[in-house]
Amino acid sequence: MVEGLRRYLGDPVATWQTGSSQSQALTLAALLIGVAACFVVSIAEYALMPMTAYYVWLLLGMLLLRFRPLVVLSTVAATASFVAVLHDPPMTGPRITACFTMLICLSLILFASSRQRTGLPGPMGEALLTDLRRRLQSQGTIPRLPEGWRSHSEMIAANDVGYGGDFVVAHCSDDDKRLELILVDVTGKGVSAASRALQFGGALGGLVGALPPQGLFAAANDFLLRQDSDDTFATAVHVLLDLETGAYELTSAGHPPALVWSGETRAWTTDPAHGTALGIVPCPEMHTSTGTLRPGDALMVYTDGVVESRYEHLDKGVAWLQQEAAEAVFGGFAGSAARIIERVTRADDDRALLIIERSPERTRAASEEDQLQAS
Repeated sequence: MVEGLRRYLGDPVATWQTGSSQSQALTLAALLIGVAACFVVSIAEYALMPMTAYYVWLLLGMLLLRFRPLVVLSTVAATASFVAVLHDPPMTGPRITACFTMLICLSLILFASSRQRTGLPGPMGEALLTDLRRRLQSQGTIPRLPEGWRSHSEMIAANDVGYGGDFVVAHCSDDDKRLELILVDVTGKGVSAASRALQFGGALGGLVGALPPQGLFAAANDFLLRQDSDDTFATAVHVLLDLETGAYELTSAGHPPALVWSGETRAWTTDPAHGTALGIVPCPEMHTSTGTLRPGDALMVYTDGVVESRYEHLDKGVAWLQQEAAEAVFGGFAGSAARIIERVTRADDDRALLIIERSPERTRAASEEDQLQAS
């Protein structure tokens, strides 16, 4: 016990954040010591430590303790405060009101703690959600691409809550010759979809680079079917890009059609790949298309939150995106993903958009010339 207390005092924050039984017991012990100190003062001189002083320990307990230790603290604190009041008569009207207020506050504190779905105190639950958001955001990071290639992406959760069901898994080969990425939209939106996105993203991250596109999607489909839930499904698009030649393979599983930008015609065209969403049937339909990105071309993938509307057909939303995206890249691709997302009027669904751009030859030549001059 002494060794545990010494370790706890040496690093209290780290110890408490583990949420272990030992850390909760030590925290409860510290709060009970505070209650005992208040009780001693209250018995000696109630005016110096009235019933309201015990609220400090109850509020600290609500922030630091799980439900069961909080019940212990609340019982001890309430008993001590009532005994202190009764020990110093008479029971005036304000004191009777204070007793009823204490009972109401205890009920509210215990009710709020029992409703914590994580089973953790508020700050610990907040830390858990913060870590979840950080991991989701890190999944949207595209690896650094070699000279001549650039990526532009933007991801916004429904109603800007910071947690969403859209995510990217990307991998660039060690020799910088091949880029493999998957854009996924799991069912649901916002916080309700975030945990499923994190779980599914971890599964896909272990498969990227180990299986061919259709084999990867087949394994991902089996994973979702094993979840034994009617609302666990996802749409996804897989892009395999040769960074030397610009040749790409695009495999879709129920995802909105990708768009391809032509540097010559200055227009976006739809890619024909389509298929069935993952997690619905044992053998989903998946189609693969191929093409080549020449210098000045680009490839765009996005989720349905960018183009879908309750009142209009998906094709109309895609046509809208083609027009808006053409205007967004008119002056260059830098910042284009954010500009496109800003033009989406619907905010009640997760939105993600990713553009892979192959720089024009003249831009690459100018960059190489600048490097030579600098050297």
